[in-house]
Amino acid sequence: MITDLTEGKPSKILWSFSIPMLLSVVFQQLYNIVDSIVAGKFVGAQALAAVGASYPITMIFMAIATGANVGAAVIISQLFGAKNFEKLKTSVFTSIISMTVLAAILTIFGIVFCSGMLKMLSTPENIFSDSMTYLNIYIGGLIFLFLYNICTGIFTAMGDSKTPLYFLIMSSVGNIILDLVFVIVFNMGVAGVGWATFIAQGISSLLAFAVLLKRVHGIKSGTYKKFSIRMLGHISRIAIPSILQQSFVSVGNLFIQSRVNSFGSDVIAGYSAAIKLNTFAITSFSTLGNAMSSYTAQNTGARKLLRIPEGLKAGIVMLIVVSLPFFIAYFVFPNTMMNIFVKSSEAGIIDVGRIFLKIVTPFYFVISAKLTFDGILRGAGRMRAFMASTFTDLLLRVILAYVFSYALNSEVGIWLSWPVGWTIATVISAVFYFIYYKTTIKNGAN
Repeated sequence: MITDLTEGKPSKILWSFSIPMLLSVVFQQLYNIVDSIVAGKFVGAQALAAVGASYPITMIFMAIATGANVGAAVIISQLFGAKNFEKLKTSVFTSIISMTVLAAILTIFGIVFCSGMLKMLSTPENIFSDSMTYLNIYIGGLIFLFLYNICTGIFTAMGDSKTPLYFLIMSSVGNIILDLVFVIVFNMGVAGVGWATFIAQGISSLLAFAVLLKRVHGIKSGTYKKFSIRMLGHISRIAIPSILQQSFVSVGNLFIQSRVNSFGSDVIAGYSAAIKLNTFAITSFSTLGNAMSSYTAQNTGARKLLRIPEGLKAGIVMLIVVSLPFFIAYFVFPNTMMNIFVKSSEAGIIDVGRIFLKIVTPFYFVISAKLTFDGILRGAGRMRAFMASTFTDLLLRVILAYVFSYALNSEVGIWLSWPVGWTIATVISAVFYFIYYKTTIKNGAN
């Protein structure tokens, strides 16, 4: 299942590589949504609120896991492209050991400061206990979260996007079954939702780890180190900016949520539903950007730099094709999409979500282009350019959300910050890519 992204027609190989990753997004979203549905439908509104109150904190841990995973994946992709299998194996085991240690440190941190973090977010007293229960179980499973992320990242870095999909399907189905059993049959409430995720993710991560070990040991190579400080330094050079980027996005969203909260419960509810739809779309686009990272990294390692512009053309076409269904569904049928989350009688809530979707969705084609450029910059190791573009987008959206909403005295000002931030950041990403093209790709071909 390992795919060499340095050979074959870029458009064909990118589609083949990316489709399993897109399917993984669907199951990942299902994974998240089912927890909320089960909590809300079978336990009650307070249980749903308790899980939701923990969400900003869990996203910080997820951001660190994802950022560290990206750092390892880029280095491993480059080594795989260069066919340097000794260093590849060193990078794999160095990544796994480092991620395990990081997970252990964060677990201790989370257990000690769990209560303080919930209080910092002004979690209401009536859901505080359930929020603590859910968050403690989640933190206890951080080792599985980090192990699963690093394993799937390594599979993808070596051109295998199908194996992570199989494990995600297994984990999602297991989570759904365990959710229903623990909550409905054993009446475990919020704890049941937490333990379902813990067990499903735990089993999936251990199986993924076992398969990865077998796969890596099957690659013929000379002697290699099981851990290298120097290799950790190479990985950290990519991973630390990626962790900061992911974490800053999560923190930035907290500020935006705070401004949304000031407009009352209908706006909060409408935004909550619309942002879930928006997250589904953006996660899909980001996944294709990650595919571009692996493609670029492998071809950079193989010194086949002229394949990168070909990949860019194929990547933009792919993202337009993927953006179109989201645009049609959200822009043309916003009320129908909002009815998934709320009753049609909730006209005020639906109207808030409808306006958000109408403003944001036409710019999906813009943000998808940005994520294509970003994927190439990250895969090529151009982390300063990648960080500059990402932080520009985030800072503009946070600042403009406040400026526009105060100027218009309406939540619509917050929604307008998305297209403005995306457009400016896309231009910056495009400029950085063309600088990279002129100074590295074009020169490398001459």
